[in-house]
Amino acid sequence: MSYLTTVFDLFWHFLVLSFLAIGGASSTLPDMHRFLVDTRHYMTSEQLSAMYAISQAAPGPNVLFVELFGWQAAGVGGAIASMVGICGPSCVIAAVIARVMDRKPDARWIALVRRGLAPLTIGLLFSTGWVLARGADSSFSTVALTVATVVACTFTRVHPLVLVGLGALVGGMGWV
Repeated sequence: MSYLTTVFDLFWHFLVLSFLAIGGASSTLPDMHRFLVDTRHYMTSEQLSAMYAISQAAPGPNVLFVELFGWQAAGVGGAIASMVGICGPSCVIAAVIARVMDRKPDARWIALVRRGLAPLTIGLLFSTGWVLARGADSSFSTVALTVATVVACTFTRVHPLVLVGLGALVGGMGWV
């Protein structure tokens, strides 16, 4: 596949994903994984998980992982094509919806759309968690750490940053 074909391939795929990115670009990570790892072989599952983790730890917008994926696949052109593809349509749609909602903030349909999108977003984010865990969990200890974190997040009021810090400590000590 030529460089320009790869760049256009990235742009087109992320453009389509932009229309599905309800809840943010992270909600489409399972399809990004399918496309980038399983179908096109631009990177490994481990690379995808590592790039996602690095981008989420870095300051700035949480959509930066898309740029890293594009960079891995096709350098600067891939990074630009991926970001324009994922951000362009969703920015336009968000601006139009915000304008409509400003005109009639009490409209019944707005509340119905919000309630309908909430479970969809939650489901998409759960599938993202599943894909990331599959890519990162390569041993019994990493699976145990993932399960313990999910249980702690689900059944306690422990702040997620505490869990991130504990995970970093466990990793830094070489236990996982």
